[in-house]
Amino acid sequence: MASEHKPTKKMAINAQKGLDLRDRFDCGGTEVGVKRAKQIVEGKPMSDEDVKSMHSYFARHDVDKDTKSHDWGNEDDPSAGYIAWLLWGGDEGKTWADKEREKVEE
Repeated sequence: MASEHKPTKKMAINAQKGLDLRDRFDCGGTEVGVKRAKQIVEGKPMSDEDVKSMHSYFARHDVDKDTKSHDWGNEDDPSAGYIAWLLWGGDEGKTWADKEREKVEE
């Protein structure tokens, strides 16, 4: 049975920050990431497939935090990886996707 998953307010704040930084620095994220950010910001329920996609994004991109050329979280000189991470809901998005994926797998 498919279920709906509601993104959190903190995820929406992170996603909006990612969109703003992407506009300002013209880097970070793909069109898929931008679409995901807009979905999170709008607070629309997400499908099981969305949750699985988010979970796999975070699993693949956790290594981006190890960047040496930028300080992770620096909003005056953000890495493309940091901006992309925010587009997907940031750390709260990762925690949420991990938790929601467990529900999907049950």
